[in-house]
Amino acid sequence: MSEARDMLVETAGRLFQDYCTPQLLKASNEGALSPKLWSALVDAGLTKALVAERAGGAGVDLADGLALLIEAGRFSVPAPLTETMIAGWLLDRAGLPVPDGSLTFAIASHDQSVTGKRDGEGWRLDGKLGRVPWAKDVAGLIVLVPARDKPLIAYLTRDSYRATTGHNLAGEPRDDVEFVAAPAKAAATDLDAEDWHALGATARAAQMAGAMQRLLALSVQYAQERVQFGRPIGKFQVVQQNLAALAGQAAAATAAADGAIEAAGRDLRSPLIAAGKIRCGEAAGIGAAIAHQVHGAIGFTQEHSLHYSTRRLWSWRDEFGNEAEWSQRLGARAAQAGADQLWTMITAA
Repeated sequence: MSEARDMLVETAGRLFQDYCTPQLLKASNEGALSPKLWSALVDAGLTKALVAERAGGAGVDLADGLALLIEAGRFSVPAPLTETMIAGWLLDRAGLPVPDGSLTFAIASHDQSVTGKRDGEGWRLDGKLGRVPWAKDVAGLIVLVPARDKPLIAYLTRDSYRATTGHNLAGEPRDDVEFVAAPAKAAATDLDAEDWHALGATARAAQMAGAMQRLLALSVQYAQERVQFGRPIGKFQVVQQNLAALAGQAAAATAAADGAIEAAGRDLRSPLIAAGKIRCGEAAGIGAAIAHQVHGAIGFTQEHSLHYSTRRLWSWRDEFGNEAEWSQRLGARAAQAGADQLWTMITAA
């Protein structure tokens, strides 16, 4: 890890710890974006961390910027920081101006479509998109539009589309979007839907790794404090075994996320991204179950903070492709490479 990344992650972690209080997380269950938190993220330069300095950003490398999302996941940051950072990077890479304010990005699924037509110097877009993160609350939406030669990246302002409120299991906004002849700024991009999925998957893997670290810390603390039969439950061998298993899952998720992050900085088609999302998803399922076992009934209450991490883990593992989807992609790539190139593909990653 570079010195610049260390400083960025440490700065972000301190900010998240100061602002992501139990009161703020409780309020986030209603899906509202805290203006105070967002202002702090903007003032710290995190929202435009991946945007070049010439365009008003911090000019942080992609891998370094994605690394701070581990901290965002650890503190369950209830804001579209991930989406704004990636949307800004996509716009800047395509040579489009990066607006101030919160942003999100979306990719049409197999049963959805986005179409565009030239309108003078701009474009008009038609389409429907489902479960777009924070679409109702952000200032603008970035979408990928198929085109004959290269796909287009297009920016729509919030007043140009209709958003129907929805949420994931964690209470984070996941809104359905519809736009008809919506005016947009667009430019050709060298990144396609697969690249966008890889970016989203890497980000969610990083957030899951951070949430797993939080689960471990909460579970160890509770096992030391909860007394049963005259001694802390952490003294019982079965609880110690559970905590050891949880620590292993958290370590595996962190290593997998780190690998995906480093790979994303070099090649968005790297098998490490697929492997990272798969392994973090597996850890999320196993780790959340262990954490709730250790905490017992109290872990399921709204008053305890455990659910802010576990509900996000259950949600994030399905976003931008779950384990089954990424396993299929990874298997298809291995099959395409053939037996002679399989080992080369594995070692090259």
